[in-house]
Amino acid sequence: MVEIAVMGHGVVGSGVVEVLTTHRESIARRAQEEIGIKYILDLRDFPDSPYADKFTKNFEDIVNDPEVRVVVEVMGGLRPAFEYVCRCMEAGKSVVTSNKELVATKGAELLKIARDHNVNFLFEASVGGGIPIIRPLHQCLAANDVIEIAGILNGTTNFILTKMIRESMSFEDALALAQKLGYAERNPAADVEGHDARRKICILASLAYGKHVYPEQVHTEGITDITLADVEYAENWGGVIKLIGQVKKQTSGKLQIIVCPMFVPAESQLSSVDDVFNGILVRGDATGDVVFYGKGAGKLPTASAVVADVIDCVKHFSSRKYLFWEDGSKDYVEDYMEDCVSMYVRASAADVNLGLLNAGTIFGGVTRLIRRDATADEFAFVTEKMPEKEISQKLKELTALGVQVQNTIRLGDF
Repeated sequence: MVEIAVMGHGVVGSGVVEVLTTHRESIARRAQEEIGIKYILDLRDFPDSPYADKFTKNFEDIVNDPEVRVVVEVMGGLRPAFEYVCRCMEAGKSVVTSNKELVATKGAELLKIARDHNVNFLFEASVGGGIPIIRPLHQCLAANDVIEIAGILNGTTNFILTKMIRESMSFEDALALAQKLGYAERNPAADVEGHDARRKICILASLAYGKHVYPEQVHTEGITDITLADVEYAENWGGVIKLIGQVKKQTSGKLQIIVCPMFVPAESQLSSVDDVFNGILVRGDATGDVVFYGKGAGKLPTASAVVADVIDCVKHFSSRKYLFWEDGSKDYVEDYMEDCVSMYVRASAADVNLGLLNAGTIFGGVTRLIRRDATADEFAFVTEKMPEKEISQKLKELTALGVQVQNTIRLGDF
């Protein structure tokens, strides 16, 4: 019997307990050990729970119990999760987590502690929820040099954009529906402003390229400025708008990494990832494009990934799994303005024809996009590919000629 503890009994924590209990026999076969839950840590009381006798409010019960060999951290946030996880591993206990903020911010430090104390720190559920991505990226694609990762990493924003695309629903109405259905929090900032996707692309980049990328190094834009006009122009261009987390390695060895809305061409496998589903495209030099698809959140999908990591820990007590990346550095990530991109621009001008003429002159040629019901002063175009800092400068020149830029969105090429 291997005893474990679960820290946190919210949506994911209760799901972990449920999966471990209802699949007890099959899990024991796969782990080659019976797994028992000795403690559930939570500050709340659950007197009617069938596991009421397992609850504790005292973390010391867990860290000081030598029988507990694996600890599941599903509390979320950095405090007190970081302190608790450190102390558990320093006490010789392996840790499994779904906490993307913890891994994105403290991953390198925690992996070093795990290595120094010969325990495992596993986090499959921190990026794709129930979608396997950490293990395939670390093991199955290990023979590849990863050229690029691009993903729809947040189900809430993808649901909102899907409603805007399919049903011409405004951003505000789509967000309200997502909140009503439980896909979005009352305060949706972490989702709609891109923070959740940023943490996930940081974890994927750190794992793929072996050096920690910190959230503050990632230029991040959300979807709050996307309008139905932008959705219609994307359709005219030949694609859809998705919130994308993207990382690619430059010839200099530095990374280009960003989270932002992008026009995704219809032929891309990511263009058809809709509703609350996530899709992660990994481009390897040997495999080409490999796409991982599924629900990126939810009680049981996420719990499934957490329990899979628990099984992995139990099977590797005597031989630690080698999962590691180094500390990052300030100069590891290249300024996003240096990246070469094509840009969609929606603008307005008193004289649309003159505005387009000036845009074509300044950018050396543009492709005009059209939509039904455009106002008389509205126009949109797509630029050729060039460093983004040049696009920014040229837009300033265009603005000086009386054109008002309403929105800009990068074009994806995956």
